[in-house]
Amino acid sequence: MSFACRPRFSCLRCQSRAFSSSYRLQAEQRPSPAAQAAAKTAATSPPPPGKSPTTPPPKTIPPSPLADVPRADGERVESFTPKPLLRPIGMPNPPRPGENTGVDLRTLKQRRDDFVNYEKHLEKREELKKKLLRPYFRDWGNLSFHKGKTFIAPPRPFKRELSLFFPNLRGATPLAGDRGPRDTTPALRGRVSVVSVFSGAWAERQAGSFAAAESNPELERALERGGGRARRAWVNVEENALKRALVRLFAGAARRRVGEPDRDRYFLVARGVTDDIRERLGLLNRSVGYVYLLDADCRIRWAGSGPSEDHERRGLANAVLHLLEEEESLKKASG
Repeated sequence: MSFACRPRFSCLRCQSRAFSSSYRLQAEQRPSPAAQAAAKTAATSPPPPGKSPTTPPPKTIPPSPLADVPRADGERVESFTPKPLLRPIGMPNPPRPGENTGVDLRTLKQRRDDFVNYEKHLEKREELKKKLLRPYFRDWGNLSFHKGKTFIAPPRPFKRELSLFFPNLRGATPLAGDRGPRDTTPALRGRVSVVSVFSGAWAERQAGSFAAAESNPELERALERGGGRARRAWVNVEENALKRALVRLFAGAARRRVGEPDRDRYFLVARGVTDDIRERLGLLNRSVGYVYLLDADCRIRWAGSGPSEDHERRGLANAVLHLLEEEESLKKASG
């Protein structure tokens, strides 16, 4: 068995091809074992006194005050204590007229594509499952916890740059004699609004404990001081056709409660309030009344739920005055 003899010497051209400096450069750039050990010790050891660490500590996000609120489609709870609302609630995007109407605006092609889409069928199945498994009297049972109070109103208004938005809803205005649907955004934009959201007489009385003139005279004085720049609004969410018919039947009593100037700001909403909107706004109990304070851009700056307390009524009146002063300062700065 014979092997070919390897030449001992090669020409200069072959030697230049075989020469490479990358191995030497990598060896020179690689840190020594002592340098690696020193870097590891510096990374794990705490900084010396008087010097701040190079990397800032991670931000700790406080838990949401609505995380433990009993829900109609959730598990039954034995005890619950409402917490102060210390974080803004609402929708992430500004409202636009025509949104959340509850009307299917898809074309025939889009409906056909959704009909043959298996993932769409699974999503629809989950929605139907939640509705079927939702206990009918769970919301009424949750009224035993502090009369259904979901959260405690914040001590002061949320900052404007951090606040979220109130969604657009569409409903009829039976008190104004107009049976056609209207959007809430044009009626709320441009002024400070105290919006009451409720479903039923019980919830309406709870919302009235915050915003009614006889329950909160300080708020009435603050609205009068605004001179039309701050007004009330009502959103009556009635998904049942029979209940909507009763509201229209007794519209005369509602007109007397609302008053002549604000009849066009009473909305009877039949659909469009989805589960996502309820979760983001904190509308977690359909039998409870809620009150939201909006600025001129429909940002939720303050919110209350259930029966009001003394400090919450005072806080709402002070928040209205604060927003009026803020709007004046913004107009002076822009003009």
